[in-house]
Amino acid sequence: MTDRERSIHEMLKDAPSLNDSCGAVHTGTEGGSLVLGSASSHSIAGGGGGGGGGGGGVGGPFGAPNSLPLRNHSAPTTPMSPSSPPSGNGILSPTDSGSGSIIRTSASKIDSLKNWSISTYKCTRQIMLEKLGKSQRTVDSELEAQIEQLRETQRKYLSILRLTRAFSSHFQHVVVTQHALADSFADLAQKNPELQKEFTCNSETQRNLTKNGELLLNALNFFISSVNTLCNKTIDDTLLTIRQYETARIEFDAYRMDLENTKPELTPSAAALEETQRSYAQHKEQYEKLRSDVAVKMQFLDENRIKVMHKQLILLHNAIAAYFSGNAMALESTLKQFNIKLKSPNAVTGSWLEQ
Repeated sequence: MTDRERSIHEMLKDAPSLNDSCGAVHTGTEGGSLVLGSASSHSIAGGGGGGGGGGGGVGGPFGAPNSLPLRNHSAPTTPMSPSSPPSGNGILSPTDSGSGSIIRTSASKIDSLKNWSISTYKCTRQIMLEKLGKSQRTVDSELEAQIEQLRETQRKYLSILRLTRAFSSHFQHVVVTQHALADSFADLAQKNPELQKEFTCNSETQRNLTKNGELLLNALNFFISSVNTLCNKTIDDTLLTIRQYETARIEFDAYRMDLENTKPELTPSAAALEETQRSYAQHKEQYEKLRSDVAVKMQFLDENRIKVMHKQLILLHNAIAAYFSGNAMALESTLKQFNIKLKSPNAVTGSWLEQ
């Protein structure tokens, strides 16, 4: 036993110290056991080979280094922290920049929707308060009287336009009937020699009436086209500006009421009061600009309306008077005076390929 202990001590003396072999320590298996370097492992394995109850040897807890898989965990891969840049060089990728633009666009749309909602709420509230008599509205008596007169004029002109179209439609049926009657008389004149003179006379009379009727239809269509342009285009353009002016007036009154009801001592911040004043000034400027535009447009519209209706009323009077008095020459001269293209009274309609 003494020789055995001496041999173990001698072997330990020859082995390197643990401080010198710390660099040879590696991480072991996933179970957490340590595997020593080759020198210490071989010496311990050799020393433990004779022990019967100690569990030494190759199959013990300290096996040979080449019997266990070694893993290098000296430089583990660390996950990217949330604050690290998206790319190695610190430059945003196109996907990141696209996401930023989408966020900015969404924020802009949300702001626009918010401003629209606030403005709509204020205008609706202003309209309700005006109807209930709890809010004063800005009134321009002279301009509003002119606007009401313009709308009444448009209603009356539209009534004249509707009646003239009805007259033209009925008269067109008369002309078509006269034309068919003239053809029937001419056919009977050929088949009845004993009444040929009488049938021929009536046929010529109906053809003359058809010719003059077509000239009158040309004058009526020209009158209808001009009045329709005046009512549904020229006047409507001015009324569109008037509707924009009325909307601007409501917005101006709504923001004016907000400014009047704002109390500086109760305002949470000076920025809110400044924003209210800025909005009021902006809507006041827009209201005054549209009011000036409406006044100018109505002045030009009135001058244009008088010129157009003067010309069209003279045309309609002369054409109808000449037709029903039987003055065909006066009817033709009237149409030439107003540069109305004359339609051939007995013109045959070409085929659909020619049209």
